[in-house]
Amino acid sequence: MSQPHHTDSAPGDQVRPRIRPGGFRELGPVGWAVNRVGARVTGSRDVHLFATLGRARRLFPAWLAYSGMMMPFGILDRRTTELVILRVAHLRGSAYERAHHERIGARVGLDDDEIARTLHDPGSAGWPDRLEAVLAAVDELVRTKDIADHTWAEVAAHLTEAELVGLVQLVAQYDGLATTLHALRIQPDRPR
Repeated sequence: MSQPHHTDSAPGDQVRPRIRPGGFRELGPVGWAVNRVGARVTGSRDVHLFATLGRARRLFPAWLAYSGMMMPFGILDRRTTELVILRVAHLRGSAYERAHHERIGARVGLDDDEIARTLHDPGSAGWPDRLEAVLAAVDELVRTKDIADHTWAEVAAHLTEAELVGLVQLVAQYDGLATTLHALRIQPDRPR
């Protein structure tokens, strides 16, 4: 059972956000500050994700803390984390997620070839055994919401139990984030 391929709006699309990104009044001081820092770090005018999710003031700080524990402070190493997120973004057709994590991936040392290879089937993309097993597990988890026993055995040969838990949670987080981006029609950030 495969999941429909969703895409965020592409440049030139006339899709409008379902929830307009908020300003200081809608986000409050914490949400506004997080958005401003995020914009500075990403080189954009506004982080539409933060300016939209920040409208749910009670939820936003908890979501932000959890997201931060997945990335950049997760259990998997930073390069593997970014490869996983890029693969999820590709599978889900999330242009917003993909664009952000191509930049972040490059900052943590992924080269252009590695970033591009996340667009291809892990079994034929030329990954080392460990990354091939991890990314094959990502594909199964996104497509079926489960990991087959033989795939689990492959990935478990390369990861600790803590890393296995972290992998499943990371994929679920970014799969869910792709759903949020799509359902709320969050628009790409504009460069500064």
